[in-house]
Amino acid sequence: MKPSWERLGTVKYLFHRFLLFVLVLCPVVLRCQIDESNLFNGDGSPEAYISFSEDNPTIYMWSGKPVAYLSSSVGGGFNVYGFNGKHLGWYVDGTVRNHEGNPVCGVHRVVRDVSLPKSEPLKSIKQLLPLKSSKEPAPPRPLYRRKWSSAPCGLFFSDGALP
Repeated sequence: MKPSWERLGTVKYLFHRFLLFVLVLCPVVLRCQIDESNLFNGDGSPEAYISFSEDNPTIYMWSGKPVAYLSSSVGGGFNVYGFNGKHLGWYVDGTVRNHEGNPVCGVHRVVRDVSLPKSEPLKSIKQLLPLKSSKEPAPPRPLYRRKWSSAPCGLFFSDGALP
């Protein structure tokens, strides 16, 4: 049975659409993923992510709500500030730490030493960034501890979110 010209036209159309997707849309999607680092709780649950595509890296919840941002720190790494100006902690070597020095959340390679990271749900569209309040001074860094914070990542970042 010979294929009809109509069927060949449909296959050719679908092939061109596929090429368009691969050549145009895939790089855009991959670029977005490269500019982001997912953050997991100590139990491996995905909670938030850092978008490095803005001037100041911004931390978003999976819902798309911006809750904090990173600011360069004198001792290396970053200070973590809420949009309300409150200093929340530090982001150093893939780990967000609280004022006691405990890890609150971390990237995949950090969390996999503690627990197996769980699957990541789809991220919602990013909401507009709120205006930043004036920053409070960063306290001195504590000694880093290995014991994970009992507060989940989302609760930690909620201290810096604007209403």
